[in-house]
Parts: sequence; structure tokens; C-alpha cells
Amino acid sequence: MSERIVIAFGGNAILQSKQKGTVEEQRANVHTACLAVADLVQAGHQVVVTHGNGPQVGAVLLQNDIAKEQVPPMPLDMCGAATQGQIGYMVQQSLTNILRERGMARPVVSLVTQVLVNSDDPAFTSPTKPVGAFYSQAEALRFSTEKGWSMKEDKARGGWRRVVPSPDPIGLIEKEAVLSLLQAGAIVVTSGGGGIPVVEKGGQYLGVEAVIDKDLAGERLACDVRADTLMILTDVPQVAINFNTPEQVNLGTLTLDEAKIYQGQGHFAAGSMGPKMLAAIRFIEDGGRRSIITSLAMAGQAVAGSAGTILHK
Repeated sequence: MSERIVIAFGGNAILQSKQKGTVEEQRANVHTACLAVADLVQAGHQVVVTHGNGPQVGAVLLQNDIAKEQVPPMPLDMCGAATQGQIGYMVQQSLTNILRERGMARPVVSLVTQVLVNSDDPAFTSPTKPVGAFYSQAEALRFSTEKGWSMKEDKARGGWRRVVPSPDPIGLIEKEAVLSLLQAGAIVVTSGGGGIPVVEKGGQYLGVEAVIDKDLAGERLACDVRADTLMILTDVPQVAINFNTPEQVNLGTLTLDEAKIYQGQGHFAAGSMGPKMLAAIRFIEDGGRRSIITSLAMAGQAVAGSAGTILHK
């Protein structure tokens, strides 16, 4: 059965750990991700792609800092917009080429997207969203002092990262444009990096210094385009409770109530699986048919219902 599927994959899928971040590395990673997207298109599904940008926007911020004496640094919302265009271009080109190779010429459009947030969101006084590279504890302390960065340890991956505000997304400003492109038969790449966070003041939209979680923004995107399925791709094939302990249990099919119980018990860490499960739960609560969390390699099988963690009402 043909579905409208919003696919969200992380910025770390585009720039993997221990890679330098060269354009060749990122193009190769994007190509791998787009193969999975192309498989779903070939199976007859209508696809909307969104993606993270944590490593990329962190690199842009670092470039800004290094070159600040020569070139005026840009604020975080501008850096997010730059990475939306950068990553969107790579996805757009790679997916177009793969589809052409398969004899399936389809228009692929990347759209720079603004996402509305509340100016009073408590996230602005409590930064939690990790961006950029991993650092040692000594480096984290130095950057906190010298640059005024908020730093947080990621024990699962063994390092420290800068954290920035991550307000809750309200909705896409350009949703009607996305719907028009879908109606015209395009594959749309949009809301990259969670979208550019903006607030509304005096009837105008203004960018703010923040990074919206791409999974929560993907959930809003999925609702705004009336998707059947929200699929969040990560680095594990299934969600687990008691993760990384002898009592770990991988989760297959879940009801909404079961997912909320596990979430309430604190099984899903903030900054990793937490927002993914929250997005999956919200999508079902907001009327979506199903949410899927799985790895890139299992995307096709998960859509068919035979892999991943699948959440139903």
C-alpha cells in the first residue's frame, strides 16, 4: 500500500564519528542514506526527507569563531540556514542521480524552512541540544571559560559537546509550499536541522539563537503534510529499554500506552533516544497512523512491518 512517509535521519548519519568532515566523506554518507530513500520511492511511497545538522552547524560555528577577526561571525539561526542549504543540496543531488540511474526521473526539491517556536519557551534558559564535535573534559572546561559555551558530557559516546537552546517546534511556516510541491509530484527535502527557529513579534518572523530537535520538528512536519508514517532513522535497529545493560530488551511493536509507560520510567535518554520516542508518541497522539524508529539499513523492512520499533495507536 502506498504511503506518505516522512523520513528523518540524523546529522551524524551525514558526518559519522571519527570522520574529518570532508565533502567526500559527507557525499558518500548522503549517498548511502539516499539509497534507502530511493528504495521507498521505488516501492511506490511518497517521501518527504528531513535531516539533522548537529555536526555540520557545529563546524560552521567553529569556522565562525576561528575567522571572527577577518569575517563577521553569523548568528546560530543563520548558520542553521546555511547547513540546511548545504545538506539539502547534497541530498537533492544524490537522490536525483540515484533515481535517474534506476530510470525513475523525479523532481527532488530542497526547501529552506522556518519553524515557529514560542519566545517564552523554557529551553532558552536551559540549553540541552548538543552541536558540534566531541571534546575532552579539559577542552570542555576551557571552551566554557573562553567562549562562554554551555558544555555537557555524553557518557554513551565518551566526550563533551556544546549544548544550545532547543525550543519546542510549533509548526512550519512554509507548510503550504511543501504541500504544493508534494501535490506536483516532487520529493521534498525540508525542515533540515529542525528548521530555522523563528519567533513571531509584531506580525513579523524573527530568527533566534537555537537549534530545534530534528525529530520533534520532523513530527510537526509529518503532521503538517498529513503523512501516514513518521520514520526516524538512527544508529540502532530497534529502541531498547535498560539500554547497554545486561537487562537490555529490544522493543518491536508497541502500543501508545506502552511507549508512554517506558518513557515515564526514564528509559530513553535526553539528547539521544528521548526526543525520538517523544516524536514517535506525539505523532500517534496527533493522529498519525504509525511511527517507526530503526536503522538506515532496516528502513525498507521496517516500512514493511518486519523490523525496527513500530508504534501504533
